[in-house]
Amino acid sequence: MIKLVCVGKIKEKSMQSCIDEYLKRLGAYTKLKVVEVEDVMAPQKNSDAQNEEVKIKEGHRILAHISPDEFVILLDLHGKMLDSVEFSKYMSDLRTYGKSDITFVIGGSLGLSKDVVERADFRWKLSDLTFTHQLTRLLWVEQLYRSYKIANNEPYHK
Repeated sequence: MIKLVCVGKIKEKSMQSCIDEYLKRLGAYTKLKVVEVEDVMAPQKNSDAQNEEVKIKEGHRILAHISPDEFVILLDLHGKMLDSVEFSKYMSDLRTYGKSDITFVIGGSLGLSKDVVERADFRWKLSDLTFTHQLTRLLWVEQLYRSYKIANNEPYHK
């Protein structure tokens, strides 16, 4: 099973509709679960210590939805970049070697707590560009779908 644990909700209906379309398509390949944890208000004028508290609170909420046997992949600006074919192979390799419960994590606007980063088995960087968390979720679900199409030698990815 693939699970996404993310901070916050999708606010735009059009964005949610696009995400839902890919989630529906992915149903042909895998069981999916999306868990949205509540974000913590973080005003721009917060001190560094206050921002760290926000990340810690959100981190506790994230970790509450991750069991010890899950393989955890963070979507992280400090992670390793993989192109679509590499990502497909990486996911296929995980499944081949018995990693049946894979959890992806998208943090809040301030990033991820130290505890969440330490829990990660892999840190994946989508791009050098910065995206909103809502757009990151759409990119994640599209790339996951693309990875299954590539792995099954089905047309789509070109």
